[in-house]
Amino acid sequence: MLISEYYKLSDRQAEQFAQLDALYRDWNSKINVISRKDIDNLYEHHVLHSLAIAKLLPFQPGTTILDVGTGGGFPGIPLAIMFPECQFTLIDSIGKKIKVASEVAKALGLTNVVCKQERAEEEKQKFDFVVSRAVMPLPDLVKLVRKNVSNKHRNAVPNGLIVLKGGDLKAEIAPFKEVEVTPCSNYFHGEWFIGKQVIYLPL
Repeated sequence: MLISEYYKLSDRQAEQFAQLDALYRDWNSKINVISRKDIDNLYEHHVLHSLAIAKLLPFQPGTTILDVGTGGGFPGIPLAIMFPECQFTLIDSIGKKIKVASEVAKALGLTNVVCKQERAEEEKQKFDFVVSRAVMPLPDLVKLVRKNVSNKHRNAVPNGLIVLKGGDLKAEIAPFKEVEVTPCSNYFHGEWFIGKQVIYLPL
């Protein structure tokens, strides 16, 4: 399997990743969370892409993570499989999408995932990290989630925001001094990853 080329997986993790294909095909036929043309690329374009965050920062057990605009569960669900000892809260303003994320998490037996239909403005809890995948421009996202980042650190780097984005990011990252941008192609081979980046911003 594609994931095991890059990560050492337990039997349980390998089984959970293997289940994703059938689960997303089934749910996608009812509620469209992944474009019909892209469902055949689920593992490369969605699962592995989400796991670039795990390459950038292997979260310590007990870390809490908020996934903003999770859609059908990316990057939150692949990360929750990878880090069973961390707690994930997945939010999206669209109820249908959160239903898919919630049902997939339930089918996989992911007890470390909570899914909520809400906007980022409404979430009041504090987390170690906020993650997101191409939801909105970085300055807008920072304004929304700064309040959610805890000041108690437990990982190798300070708490903050980790987002997956593509394209020219110069304007988006310009307002921030401490931002780090890492190409996904540093972690994964394949043409699709060229131009995709992981952005880390301590908050």
